[in-house]
Amino acid sequence: MSFITGVGLTPFGKHEGSSSLDLMSKAAQAALDDAGLKRSDIDGILCGYSTVSPHIMLATVFAEHFGIRPSYAHVVQVGGATGLAMTMLAHHLVTSGVARNVLVVAGENRLTGQSRDASIQALAQVGHPDYEVPLGPTIPAYYGLVATRYMHEYGVTEEDLAEFAVLMRAHACTHPGAQFHDPITVAEIMASKPVALPLKLLDCCPVSDGGAAFIISRERTGEAGVRIRGCAQAHTHQHVTAAPALSEPGAEISIARAKEVSGLAISDVRYAAIYDSFTITLAMLLEDLGLAGRGEAAARVRSGHFSRDGEMPLNTHGGLLSYGHCGVGGAMAHLVEAHLQMTGRAATRQVRDASIALLHGDGGVLSSHVSMFLERVR
Repeated sequence: MSFITGVGLTPFGKHEGSSSLDLMSKAAQAALDDAGLKRSDIDGILCGYSTVSPHIMLATVFAEHFGIRPSYAHVVQVGGATGLAMTMLAHHLVTSGVARNVLVVAGENRLTGQSRDASIQALAQVGHPDYEVPLGPTIPAYYGLVATRYMHEYGVTEEDLAEFAVLMRAHACTHPGAQFHDPITVAEIMASKPVALPLKLLDCCPVSDGGAAFIISRERTGEAGVRIRGCAQAHTHQHVTAAPALSEPGAEISIARAKEVSGLAISDVRYAAIYDSFTITLAMLLEDLGLAGRGEAAARVRSGHFSRDGEMPLNTHGGLLSYGHCGVGGAMAHLVEAHLQMTGRAATRQVRDASIALLHGDGGVLSSHVSMFLERVR
């Protein structure tokens, strides 16, 4: 058994003059304060990779910077699934007795510390070096291809996809740390600049500065405990040219394994925190995970099903699409928000019931998947 004992999150957006290590330190200290622990209590550290600071020993660089001497240190790198993959690894480290308190941390100053061209170049490397990269696609282009096929298969429209961006922005408007606070409409999304059709600017997550951290512990702290009930992974491919058919999604594999390990069903879930790098990502994952039928997720958004007061509150902080995306820390913000909801500390965003939460991370182009169930215990 392992518990998430503390969480920390910086606002996302522009942090002029702050390095990646600065942002990681702010989030890490916030997580320690939240858990009621000292730096000397940390005996394990898991660090997300960085495109701004691609050091070959980033975990120990941060440990030195932050003033800790862990007995276990590791950097994890599976794209957008990294945050939950680190959480899963920390869970195993704690339950196996390797460590007592594992600090999971990531952060980057991608917006102010990296040029636009450098960012595009770094992210484009997700493509196959021989068969894809030479053709010049970017991450949005890969997801645009997936979106086109998915729309064809299941009758999803561009207006349907826009609904997810509208919802995430509405949720971000209630969080003071979000990068964006102006409501948007379907019409505004449809009129926004084409990026990789059918995806337009407002279908895509922004580039952000920010940091996130949490602590996975063997023993709970505080009155309300949040424990990891079960988690699992699936890795179906790396490159789009090698991806399986849409009828064989990796998210279906990982969620099936997570349900088996945890003994839970989708009907048990009261809060969802799902990766949303693009509107198509969120639409597909909601359906792959069983939170909506094929081609039906947008209709559920329109009905209010995924709103804060709906039957399945989703990404109440605004997600990657509107809270922001600073690399690995972007998806980690989903877990921070889930923890706040589960412990009744989400202020005006608080949902009625977050006793069981489902989290899902996606790395690459729907390549690597981590599904996780969290449970509140008294």
